[in-house]
Amino acid sequence: MYAVLKTGGKQYKVQAGDVLRVEKLDAVAGQKIQFNEILMVGGETVTIGAPMVAGAAVQAEVIDQIKGEKVIHFVKRRRKHSSQRTKGHRQHLTLVRITDVLAAGADKSGVAAATGTADARRAAHNNAPAPAAAEAPAKPKRAAKPAAAKE
Repeated sequence: MYAVLKTGGKQYKVQAGDVLRVEKLDAVAGQKIQFNEILMVGGETVTIGAPMVAGAAVQAEVIDQIKGEKVIHFVKRRRKHSSQRTKGHRQHLTLVRITDVLAAGADKSGVAAATGTADARRAAHNNAPAPAAAEAPAKPKRAAKPAAAKE
């Protein structure tokens, strides 16, 4: 059985036992996660979602948090300007091993959903309590200028 899942703005065709490098997820090595955005499930019968397949999921185990290959960005302005700039970048990735493809019953599995780090930061920010204003000491007020100084 195989499935087409969507994570990190990309689509992957997976089956049990595959190892994937996906955009960074909010998970630690050894944790089980579940991808819930399934576009298609195939096998004996093919189920295509509109846009997602209801109740389908792909379960995976996080192997490690890694960095991708270094990408060099080089800019050179020629002739009279004679300037150049080099920048490098290594994308943060998560290495996962697909353990199971579920065609139905994903909501009852009890496995945590795979979320990206931006989603995790947003959820933590929305659920965080508001900071107490009483903790910060009050600023002293400035003394008023005398009226004679205006002249």
